Amino acid sequence: PHSAGWFRRLLHKPKPSSVESLKSSHSASSSPSSSSSSSAKSSSSSSGTSLATSSISLSPVSAVDISASGSPRWDKSYDVCICHSEGDVELVLELVSYLEGQPESFRCFLQLRDAVAGSAVVTELCDAVQNSHCWVMLITPGFLQDPWCRYQMHQALAEAPMANGRTIPVLKDVDRKDYPRELRNIYYIYMALKEKSFRQIRDTVMR
Repeated sequence: PHSAGWFRRLLHKPKPSSVESLKSSHSASSSPSSSSSSSAKSSSSSSGTSLATSSISLSPVSAVDISASGSPRWDKSYDVCICHSEGDVELVLELVSYLEGQPESFRCFLQLRDAVAGSAVVTELCDAVQNSHCWVMLITPGFLQDPWCRYQMHQALAEAPMANGRTIPVLKDVDRKDYPRELRNIYYIYMALKEKSFRQIRDTVMR
């Protein structure tokens, strides 16, 4: 009889430990999604602010790192390769002048200036992509019509297929619907105000 009573008490006795563990596991499993969604909302609602603060806090550190003699920066000949159509040369010259005039003295590859005379166009475009840390694609109506621009874009995507920030699309005078399909998984900079866009490109190259 004692064992039967003990058994009945055992059956009716609540199990706080299991209940608590269930609650804790439930809260643990739900909290990341809720926190991630809230952080996603906050980041999406204040993306401009977060980007600005991150660039302000990171730029001085990055500037010191990239100027060091042992920095991976020096593993490649150029910091950034500018891919553009012939009709956008004037704008690109301004961009290159801006980047090379920064305190970091970015090394830019400009085809009209840096390509070796007598070498094949394909070779020069491939070398420019492989020897640069990142690639700015100035996507304009002229870019979309130029087969060499598309060729260089494909070379850049093949060099970094996971789109890890090395390809930097910059849209100018191009509708969203005409944005190249190959770049649809990459965020772009829309050039409305030239000075602001130049700063965005500089900050992106730094990151």
